[in-house]
Amino acid sequence: MKLVVFDCDGTIVDSQAGIVLSMVHAFTSLQMTPPTREATLSVVGLSLPEAFAVLAPDVEKATRAELAERYKSAFRELKHDPAETEILFPQAKEIIAQLAARDDHLLGIATGKSRRGIDRLFDREGWHGSFATIQTADDHPSKPHPSMLHRAMLETDTAPEVAVMIGDTTYDMAMARSAGIAAIGVAWGYHTVADLMGAGAHIIVERFTDLPQAIEDVFAIESRAA
Repeated sequence: MKLVVFDCDGTIVDSQAGIVLSMVHAFTSLQMTPPTREATLSVVGLSLPEAFAVLAPDVEKATRAELAERYKSAFRELKHDPAETEILFPQAKEIIAQLAARDDHLLGIATGKSRRGIDRLFDREGWHGSFATIQTADDHPSKPHPSMLHRAMLETDTAPEVAVMIGDTTYDMAMARSAGIAAIGVAWGYHTVADLMGAGAHIIVERFTDLPQAIEDVFAIESRAA
């Protein structure tokens, strides 16, 4: 049995608008200059404490904690209209259904989102029965620490050589490499293709529909290397 682990934001879900608007609110509500859109998007994938340590390194820890709380509050408010702030990338639902239906694959999630955020998304999309393991920021160190992937493999009784991480950031690629598993980078997310390759991606895909073949290809590469 193979384990296919997905990141969420930037990989399955296009949540850029909600993330950027929430970040602007967090900073301006404390009379602070908000980070640029580029800076905000560059930290997607990190846990909130790690993200604010990057975006506001010179402020006190307590202030960063308050920024995180205000960000979460703003993001929750935006969730009242998820169709505008958290939409699936084209063909994501169809390809996930295709992969979940296979009897030789298990699907997993490893994300910087909260469990509540994942549950809300899964409720909306009807995905609770599609993923065998779900790892969120609530229970693990921030990416690129490999804790999420170690737990996902433990829960599914899967060896590293038959597991793959799919993500859009260098944190996803580095996490996969640290866990000793294959990494597939997606070109439609937050980090550039060059950065993904530099962080250890084995394969880059341009469209969601390319993923089934890329998964087969990366396992073939790993099999030859074994």
